[in-house]
Amino acid sequence: MTTTADVLPALKAKVRRTAHPESTPCAHPDTVLAERADGTVVRHAGTVAKAHAPDTNPTDLALRLTAAAANPDILLGPLHPAPTSLHGRLVTFWPYGTPVDPETPEKAPWEAAATLLAHLHQRHPPPGSPPMRGPAKAARAIARLKAAAPDHPSTAPVLHAWHSLPAWARAEASMPDTTTLCHGDLHLGQLVRHPTTGPWRLIDVDDLGVGVPAWDLARPAAWYACGLLLSDEWTRFLTAYQRAGGPAVPAQGDPWPVLDVPARALTVQTAALAIAKSTAADRPLDEVQQSVVDACDRMGGIPPESADAFPT
Repeated sequence: MTTTADVLPALKAKVRRTAHPESTPCAHPDTVLAERADGTVVRHAGTVAKAHAPDTNPTDLALRLTAAAANPDILLGPLHPAPTSLHGRLVTFWPYGTPVDPETPEKAPWEAAATLLAHLHQRHPPPGSPPMRGPAKAARAIARLKAAAPDHPSTAPVLHAWHSLPAWARAEASMPDTTTLCHGDLHLGQLVRHPTTGPWRLIDVDDLGVGVPAWDLARPAAWYACGLLLSDEWTRFLTAYQRAGGPAVPAQGDPWPVLDVPARALTVQTAALAIAKSTAADRPLDEVQQSVVDACDRMGGIPPESADAFPT
């Protein structure tokens, strides 16, 4: 089996050839932006190459690239319309965009993220678009937890919260919405400033597809519910989404009956990964991770679709 270490040198060479004609002298360094089993990303000058996960479906990825290319005002468009192959991995090429600065959280573009999502949710997906992969990622996090930390004291409440969710949120049944185009993995790391025009754009199409649009609001909703996102920031995000006509939540009134199940799922996913990673590193959960685990413990005693699961 080809490993990430095998792919990385070839990916660097490929992104250099894509960024510059072979005859052009170049002093730009290769910068590894991500090196994981599910995705290796390398930047050279203004070009980014991504080697996708080994099990990536080529038809689904092609449809996701089509959706990105068709919505350049929302999603950063690919440099090439179809993926190439490298050591058995599908590779795509993108322009480099400036990411959100993690050192200045007070400048986080919550309004831009919400507006982009609202617009995305109103666009027509390409015919035959695959399901949005959010629930599948949550299910993988649970599988990782069971393998890495079956006896951890926090594993049981996390699994209890997981099994209280409806089947669609656990990727065990079809989602109730199969027509809305969703990002599938929204967080601030998925926004960059477009290198030419300057506005914020969404990146990372690996989880893009049709599904329940509330899932795209679920991570900030879960952070807010767990006390990890300030009320002002959550209000800015939610209000901007509503003002832009986003269909995931009502334009007025309580959004939590819609957001509750996806927010629970993202909370469980975050807790599962936190426990698995802390166990692998042989260290205790930190304060933030423990707050997410505690939220799972609270959820276990309250049926889904109740705002009382996350007292604030």
